[in-house]
Amino acid sequence: MGDVVPELSVVVPMYDEEEVLPMFFARMHPLLDGLGVTYEVLVVDDGSRDATASMLLAAAADWPELRLVRLLRNSGHQAALSAGFRRARGKYLVTIDADLQDPPEVIADLLAAVRDQDVDVVYGVRSDRSSDSWAKRTSARMYYRLMCRLVGKDIPFDAGDFRLVSRRVVDAVNGLPEDGRVFRLVIPWLGFPSAEVKYVRAERAAGTTKYSLSKMLRLAFDSVTAFSAAPLRLATWLGLFGGLLSGLFVVGALVIKLAGRSIPGWTSTVLAVGVIGAIQLLCLGLLGEYVARLFQSSQKRPQFLVGYDSREDQGHQTLEQEPART
Repeated sequence: MGDVVPELSVVVPMYDEEEVLPMFFARMHPLLDGLGVTYEVLVVDDGSRDATASMLLAAAADWPELRLVRLLRNSGHQAALSAGFRRARGKYLVTIDADLQDPPEVIADLLAAVRDQDVDVVYGVRSDRSSDSWAKRTSARMYYRLMCRLVGKDIPFDAGDFRLVSRRVVDAVNGLPEDGRVFRLVIPWLGFPSAEVKYVRAERAAGTTKYSLSKMLRLAFDSVTAFSAAPLRLATWLGLFGGLLSGLFVVGALVIKLAGRSIPGWTSTVLAVGVIGAIQLLCLGLLGEYVARLFQSSQKRPQFLVGYDSREDQGHQTLEQEPART
């Protein structure tokens, strides 16, 4: 490719995807060659422990547009996307996962939409999620409804991290001062003109999902705490509610005492202590999430470290980190 700036950059975060790679190459390579645009496929290997990196390097020998950026350690899906945003060079950038649940063939539709509708963002929206379990579909609906309420922006329902953005959006995202960004919230928040392309989500082509329940919950917590102070306000309201409830218990106890109908027992005491204690622990937990984010931000540790980029000199490895924020 030389130093020619490609029209399209396809950013693909990967973690232990050796099983799906042959199918990924078989579908992605001829598809992108047939688009009629210059392109690069920028694969961000998020510290894979299997043969993912070696298979990518072997494939790059016959596919010069394939570029491998390898992180020194597993930093997470959103961090891998951040690394891709910082290193991609194309006029347009598409993010897609390697599992082929989001069909690569839709990339042509994304490109057509961004040109025909004169927008900066085109979201891939899942019109059919029957391949997902009932629990995953339900939790996804709850997540997007909650995000719409908290963020105060129109978050496209059933739009994950399969999207196309223009260079203007890439530069705006890279210029944000925050760490730990959640792309499915950051990009709508920026407010660039957008469009949607609907598609049917398929089952994973091979391998196992890398988004466990704990990682999905972590994404939800990061989404909430990164974009809204509403949980802190909720803690305030819960504290007021707990104080009101305690006052009612005190009044009730005094009335019963003055009426001479006080019965020795522990039910009311246990109930009062349990309710107030639960509210206090919840408020402390919510406060702790924000304190933890402030602590991590104060450390100024990079979100990711790039140990290798196949576009750089093959004779040595480069070490690059996301710039520390002030």
